Parts: sequence; C-alpha cells; structure tokens
Amino acid sequence: MASRSVRGVERFHDDRQAEPRATASTAAESPAGSGSGGSQTLERGLRVLALLADHADGLTVSAISAAMDTHRAGVYRMLRPLEAAQLIERRADGTYALGLGLVALASNVRSQLQAVASEELQLLADELEATCALTIRNGEEAFAAIVQQPTRSHMHLAYSRGLRHDLNTSAAGLAILAANPPRENERAEIARARKRGYAFSQNELFAGVSGVAVPVYESESYASASVSAVWLGDSLTEKRVADALIEVAGRIEATLRQEAGFGLKPTGQLRT
Repeated sequence: MASRSVRGVERFHDDRQAEPRATASTAAESPAGSGSGGSQTLERGLRVLALLADHADGLTVSAISAAMDTHRAGVYRMLRPLEAAQLIERRADGTYALGLGLVALASNVRSQLQAVASEELQLLADELEATCALTIRNGEEAFAAIVQQPTRSHMHLAYSRGLRHDLNTSAAGLAILAANPPRENERAEIARARKRGYAFSQNELFAGVSGVAVPVYESESYASASVSAVWLGDSLTEKRVADALIEVAGRIEATLRQEAGFGLKPTGQLRT
C-alpha cells in the first residue's frame, strides 16, 4: 500500500491574557510607511488575516501584537470588526483563528483548492460508490466544503455541504489534526494517523458508517484540509479506500503546485 507520512508545523506558543478595557485615548500603532484613515485600517486587517493564515493553531492577542508591533488594545480594535464579519473567530482558549466567513467568500469564487478537489472527488465517489468530501479546518471545527455523492450506487450515505463537527470526531477531522504537532491528551487514533498517513474511524458521526481521510498539504509541512470517503457496512475495505485517497491527495497537491506555485515539494517527498 502507498505510504504517506504526516508532517506537522511548529506551533506558536504564547500566554493567554484577558482582554483589556479599551479607552478613548488608546490608539493602535501602525508600521512606518502605512497609509492613513480607511486604507490604514484595511491594511492592518489584511495583515491580521495573513498572520492567522500562517498559524492554523491560532494566535493570542499578545502574539499578534508582537508580530505586528502594535499595542494590544489596538489589536483588539482590529480584531472586533473581523470577528463580527466572521472572518476570524475567538476560540475557547483565547486564541484567534481564521473564521468560516472566509470559506463562504472563497466558495463564491471557487478557490483553487476546491476547484481542483471537486472533480477528483466526484471521480473517486463514482469509483468507490461512496460519498467523498473535502473538509477544511475552521478553528477547532471541521467544515465540509465539498461533498460529492456517487452518481450510481446500491446504497450510500448522503449528507450536505456545510456539515460541521469537532475536529476530534471522524476521520476527516482526525487527519487534519494528524498533520499538526502532537497535543496533550490527544486521541490515540491521531497518533496512528500521523504514523501511517491517513485516519480511520467507525460509528462516529453516523452509526454504521466507516470513514478514511488523508490530509491535503498546502505547503511542504502545512495542512488544514483533508479528503475523505465514507461508506456503509462492509462494502469497502480500509486499505482500498486509503490507497485511493492517498493518490487523490497527491494529484490535488501536484495540480496546486503546478498551477498556483504553492511551493509544495514533489509528492514522493511528502510521503516517506
């Protein structure tokens, strides 16, 4: 069976501090050379989004403040409108991460990842006669961005795009977590997925359903998405589905590398 080792990225650690009270005299510092007024605010907001995009595990206000050389109170003022628009979200541990509002915007222009994955997943769904999906990480949740059902099958599980669930539940979320450094008290299934390159689950989101998922890398060591297949009963084997998904993930990565210059290493180097 083809093998695919899961690589992680270095996590950004920082303290978790409470939000300070904003005062009328508090002002955000801007980097030298920035514009003024609305353009300055837009520039800061874009910098926050770019910063969070580089840290899938989220960042504290202190970390954002240090990275942008801006006072914490000013950072809070930048974060509030982004959070209100669901472009970012504040998680339970106080860190901030990219939000589902970005997924909605991306879906309107058919982001390159989704456009490439859509066709590949439909072909796989028809081949396996199983439902296949592209799942994207949103904070501590998994979001089904694309769901492709087989055009013909005796029986298959049907669910809709937009399904959300905890990352710790089901193969689709476990595969994404396995592409990140180990966490304290993480599920044993995540460690196994990290070792073998794919995640497997049974009876988690739906009774009687099995699933396999493989992370999709946007860069050499960064993955915030996975491709998966789910099936009912014993119509398929874990090995067959895992092999097929590893090939699909490799083709998606190769296409992104060729068409968008994402800087991915050749597929063989991602799977050792």
